[in-house]
Parts: sequence; C-alpha cells; structure tokens
Amino acid sequence: PWKGDREVTTSSSCSLRRGFQVYKQVCSACHSMEYLAFRNLIGVTHTEEEAKALAEEVEVQDGPDENGEMFMRPGKISDYFPKPYPNAEAARAANNGALPPDLSYIVNARHGGEDYVFSLLTGYCDPPAGVTVREGLHYNPYFPGQAIGMAPPIYNEILEFDDGTPATMSQIAKDICTFLRWAAEPEHDHRKRMGLKMLMISGLLTSLLFYLKRHKWSVLKSRKMVYRPPK
Repeated sequence: PWKGDREVTTSSSCSLRRGFQVYKQVCSACHSMEYLAFRNLIGVTHTEEEAKALAEEVEVQDGPDENGEMFMRPGKISDYFPKPYPNAEAARAANNGALPPDLSYIVNARHGGEDYVFSLLTGYCDPPAGVTVREGLHYNPYFPGQAIGMAPPIYNEILEFDDGTPATMSQIAKDICTFLRWAAEPEHDHRKRMGLKMLMISGLLTSLLFYLKRHKWSVLKSRKMVYRPPK
C-alpha cells in the first residue's frame, strides 16, 4: 500500500526528491510534465534557491521585446517544466510513431494509479512461449495489448541517488511513482490539513450550537405569554 492512500502527508520529501531526480535523468528525455512548475518544488523537494537554480538551467523563449522579436532567457521558478519535443509530430517521429504521454496527471489518468505505473515499470519480461512481439515493441503483461513501444526505462543502478540510497529497480520505481502521485495533486497535503481543521472547527461549533439550543433557545421557545388586562 502507498502511504498517501491513508495519511494526510503524501510521502517524505526524500522520496519525492529522489523521484524528481529519476524524472529529470531518465523520464524527461521523452515525457513532458507541462502542468508542473518549478515553483511547485519549493518546500517539497527543493529549497527556493535550489528551485531557482534548476529553472535557470533551462532556456525559455520569451517576448516579444521592444523590437517585436522573440528572445531566449534563463528560466524562472514561475516557468513550467520544459517539453522534450517542440510538438507532437516531432515526438512521434522520434519514437517510431508513438506519442509519449505527458506525466503530469498520469497517475490519476490510469486505472490503478501508482500500482499500475509501478507494475508497468518493473513488469518487462520475455514473452511466453507462443507469443510473438512485433519488431520495435517490448513485451509487458501489464500494458494493454501486452506490447509497448517504450523500452525498459529503468534497471538496477541506472543512476546514483544524491542521498546515497541504493538505486535498485524497485526503489527507483517506487520513488518515481511517489513523485508522480504528488505531481498529480500538489495541493493534496494542504487540502487534507484544511479538511481536518474544518472538522475540528465544525465539532466546536456543533457543541456551541447544542449548548445554545439546549440552555438558551429552549427557554425562549417554551415560555408562555400571559395577557393581563388592565384593571
């Protein structure tokens, strides 16, 4: 089970930071995350200075300037993650006609969420006897049709984590799935904390209203008016 399924906090910042590292070094070569901005990383996986440094590594087209010309500038934390390809046609041409999906909401867009993504990443194997896979495709029992154009993206020690965590296949898959779950709902933790606060406030208000109803309003409601005519 995934920690975010039952607790207020999605996961530790260490796991999210490793997951971002996996995305940056492995996944971003083909997959975009165009709905996630560098500012979303602040306070979650990186400090503000680190997020600014990451953004400045990217060249972003901006403009027009005073001459009406577009120009390139270093990225800002308000910029969104860059796309690996300029358009969908270029992405298809570089991937044998297959369009790599954007990963911003991939966990929410697939039945099974993290479980499906984790199984897909670690489920590559040789096809069973009697099953043939067309050239350019790879056998994966967890993918619809069991043949996928994406080559196995991860394996043991494909990268070295900055914090020294052993980069086994299962650890890499777990961290990237955790990061993708957070990326699909960056406001998840804040929303749940606000929900808990609202429940606590509602409980206090309910107790206060019950007291007022029982000891104040009931007296007013049950009182009787007596008319005494003047003598």
